[in-house]
Amino acid sequence: MTSDNLRTTAGTSTGDASRPWTDLASGYERARSREDSLDRLVEWPAQRELLGDVRGLSVLDAGCGNGDKVAQLVREGGAVASVGVDISDNFVTGRPPGLSLVEGDLSDLSAVPCLAGRQFDRILFLQSFGYARDPVHALHAAKTLLTDDGFILLTRTQPIRYAIERAEQNGTSLGEEYFSTGPYSYQHKDWNEQVTLTKRPYTMSDLLNIFSAAGLWIETTVEPQMREPARRRYPHKQAVLNKYLGILLFKLRPLPG
Repeated sequence: MTSDNLRTTAGTSTGDASRPWTDLASGYERARSREDSLDRLVEWPAQRELLGDVRGLSVLDAGCGNGDKVAQLVREGGAVASVGVDISDNFVTGRPPGLSLVEGDLSDLSAVPCLAGRQFDRILFLQSFGYARDPVHALHAAKTLLTDDGFILLTRTQPIRYAIERAEQNGTSLGEEYFSTGPYSYQHKDWNEQVTLTKRPYTMSDLLNIFSAAGLWIETTVEPQMREPARRRYPHKQAVLNKYLGILLFKLRPLPG
């Protein structure tokens, strides 16, 4: 997330860990609901804008957290026959009609039983994609669940952001850390300092090559920033964006043929 404040240690995993998320989920949701959360100020407004009108459309939120975002799309946006999938089952209560929230792994959506034979107009990976064990396979599986005119909305933290943090903590250079291939582990002080997550560094070329290998092309890319009123009200959050750049939003469609 763009509001991460991380402490890193040496890691040994070859990919992002997903199982610790079951312990981290509640802390993340508390942080996201804060008035000055960058998710509320920047990410969700930009995601909502790029999604466009979802009335009468079906949405699959892969790695939905507690399911609040996809619930909003159904309750307020008019989405129908929608599903949220997350490895934790700490879901919101009082979900609206037309929404199912199920426990499952976003690493292979085709293996989630309730999705068999289904198709969706919009598939979301909102800051969840990094937890896929095999990112190409995860996107390819998602692509098979799209309707003919459907698209995937995927968001990831700017890779330079993590490189800046590691360079500061390790006393190295930005270039060294940006092109580092070794995984690293961290605890998030605003979520739950007792939980360790492991991430795999990635570059912009990594992301672009993953999309291509999964048979997807980028229709639109957005790098959202705070609007001026929010900048004035929350200067400490603008300082985070000034230093760490924020997030990337990709609107992805299947390659023809």
